[in-house]
Amino acid sequence: MSIIVDQLTKVYGEQTAVNQISFSVQSGEIVGFLGPNGAGKSTTMKMLTCFIPQTSGKASVCGFDTEKNSLDVRRNVGYLPEHNPLYPEMYVKEYLEFAARLNGMKNADKRIEDMIAMTGLTLERRKKIGQLSKGYRQRVGLAQAMLHDPKVLIMDEPTSGLDPNQLAEVRSLIKNIGKEKTVILSTHIMQEVQAICSRVIIINKGKIVADDSVDGIQAQQKGTTIIQVEFKEAVNQQLLKQIAGVRSVKGDTKLVIEYYGDADIREYLFRFAVENKYTLLNMHIEKQNLEDVFHDLTK
Repeated sequence: MSIIVDQLTKVYGEQTAVNQISFSVQSGEIVGFLGPNGAGKSTTMKMLTCFIPQTSGKASVCGFDTEKNSLDVRRNVGYLPEHNPLYPEMYVKEYLEFAARLNGMKNADKRIEDMIAMTGLTLERRKKIGQLSKGYRQRVGLAQAMLHDPKVLIMDEPTSGLDPNQLAEVRSLIKNIGKEKTVILSTHIMQEVQAICSRVIIINKGKIVADDSVDGIQAQQKGTTIIQVEFKEAVNQQLLKQIAGVRSVKGDTKLVIEYYGDADIREYLFRFAVENKYTLLNMHIEKQNLEDVFHDLTK
């Protein structure tokens, strides 16, 4: 396991920011760490990267304890915090050279050039960081986090401030990184989670409320199902509404049905078509939107 968290807790005065959470992450996983503001995401990331100590519990990264072996943890972790700390008076390449020296890297010129190219900073390399847009400053932070080739990458809102084109490029970059490294990222963009994450951990009020694949979390949330159905003939909505659990029906030949219940409504619809001599052409169940699941788990 690249990351092991066991009963990790952080208390500030009378406030418990993170409350006895446990999870583990394997190498090659891209994990979305989700939660509303104040849920404990950033605090957890800061403990895993040794920026702040835990109050109790244990955490290890690449086999190194975050309390006993903090320097070894930092050597194996790349960290992009929510508020990306940069030196605005430095040039992009100068800053990366400075970061390489801080990491004790020797002969780092090729690695720096690789990071500049990988993060799309080639045309900005000779600009001062203070002259860059927020999106490009975010890229500089990402290049710095990956500079020492860490085994684990932890990123707090890594795509904040990026335009749609930059967003697609950085998402692709993170997916490629995740093939070789362990990646944990926090975000409020649910489409981003579905696009790049293999797994989701949702935290609320300092406690983990869900930990599964994206599909798994959506499947676990029982309740309302939306199903799109197409018949050859116009259908009597009142007949459909007689099916137990059907809440609403919209349309005539192409219908959107809202159904509440655990049973598979497709079986009922097939039977309904046969009994009423309707020709069923198509049927599609919509998965519950991840954003809806997030609201259900954190409201």
